[in-house]
Amino acid sequence: MATDVIGKTATARIYKNLIDGDWVEATTGETFENINPADTRDVVGVFQKSGKADVEAAVEAARRAFEKWRLVPAPRRAEIIYRAAQMLIERKEDYARDMTREMGKVLKETRGDVQEAIDTGFYMAGEGRRMFGATVPSELPNKFAMAVRHPVGVCAMITPWNFPMAIPSWKLFPAIVAGNCCVIKPAQDTPLSVFNFVQTLLDAGVPKGVVNIVSGFGSRIGAPLTEHPEIRAVSLTGSSDVGRIVGESCARSFKRCSLELGGKNPMIVLDDANLELALEGGLWGGFGTTGQRCTATSRIIVQKGVYHEFVGEFVERARKLKVGNGLDETVEMGPAINKAQLETDLSYIEIGKSEGAKLLCGGHRLDSGPYQYGWFLEPTVFSDVDPKMRIAQEEIFGPVVSIIPCDHLEHAIEIANGVPYGLSSAIYTRDVNRAFKAMRDLFAGITYINAPTIGAEVHLPFGGTKATGNGHREGGFGAIEFYTEWKSVYVDYSDRLQKAQIDRPE
Repeated sequence: MATDVIGKTATARIYKNLIDGDWVEATTGETFENINPADTRDVVGVFQKSGKADVEAAVEAARRAFEKWRLVPAPRRAEIIYRAAQMLIERKEDYARDMTREMGKVLKETRGDVQEAIDTGFYMAGEGRRMFGATVPSELPNKFAMAVRHPVGVCAMITPWNFPMAIPSWKLFPAIVAGNCCVIKPAQDTPLSVFNFVQTLLDAGVPKGVVNIVSGFGSRIGAPLTEHPEIRAVSLTGSSDVGRIVGESCARSFKRCSLELGGKNPMIVLDDANLELALEGGLWGGFGTTGQRCTATSRIIVQKGVYHEFVGEFVERARKLKVGNGLDETVEMGPAINKAQLETDLSYIEIGKSEGAKLLCGGHRLDSGPYQYGWFLEPTVFSDVDPKMRIAQEEIFGPVVSIIPCDHLEHAIEIANGVPYGLSSAIYTRDVNRAFKAMRDLFAGITYINAPTIGAEVHLPFGGTKATGNGHREGGFGAIEFYTEWKSVYVDYSDRLQKAQIDRPE
């Protein structure tokens, strides 16, 4: 094996774990391949298949580093993050191309993924001088009262494959600027983007042990991470099923736990909507990232006055979307991430047909000619979907859009809220009164007016309600809240014992 992060075998580069500033092989001696989902002949890299001992070494490195890192002034920590964001600008194109190879989404989207990490870096760098506490008047004379923030300690991050640099940046940047040290487990389908991101942090000056990477499979290293007594906070982005397991594990040892989970996001189109705008938004929200977003527009709820016109035009445009390898700048939709996800997509298409929904386009795997080595699926649209059908209730995580008719705004909101999730929502209308009613009544963490359910910006909190999460938020000021502990401080300069709630003037 090579002595640095990147070595070479006869066929692919080898990437090692990062522990205490050194790139090391897994103690298991095992590795796995990172495969291009658009062309499975292309091995993007070979990564370590880690085990419990590797997790323990990474956590111990983070614990030692925390003793020094927490004492570095927050503005100094922020300067390193700012440098990292500047470096990401320089490396954006290379990192985007790496991401398209390992994840499949088209280049314009992977460039956006890296840009989101850049934006998060600049925002969180500012937090180094904005980690506000509070000063309040004391109820006693000659006494000062205030609340300050402290870092939590060692944090574990478990990240998904669909935004393999943006989402790690949501977790690592705020944790680092707050003074925490971290162990991150990248998604097994897209580890390279996390390695690229963390290499940038190292090049910007993050000290050894502050960030550690352990790659591998969740079944082998997820439990050791969430159960480790030195881990004080866990941040997971993933499925609701995995989130339930992680949440229960963290609860047993009173760890902080931030869960950002699934979605079944509605886009309402009312009779007075700008239909051209709604059509563009629905296509982008439904088929961007091959529908593999927790915020994907998987349900479009259309008022009956424009229902047939909308459906006809939407299907015609969906049929014309160009599917292929995302490295081709003319391609509009890439592959599913892997074989298992493609099979899930196809199984839900069969469920939709059996439930009585009308399959208007798509529904088939693309596996000949330029598609023969990838996990490609046609953009798929169902119409006349009943809100209680499984395809309208369960997260598919693929390019499958269900269109549901509705009678009026209140009916649309009832349908929109009638799922287990509550992440993102959208409404298209020209009526400001209806827009404000939707903003009030849609039970979701995010609501868009005249835009689809995707497109969140980094300076506002990101997250949802119900089975979408456990109440914490990523992004913006919500992230700093998770990665810091409050400490209330009282300074009594009266030079005598004063008893709060007891020593009161007569």
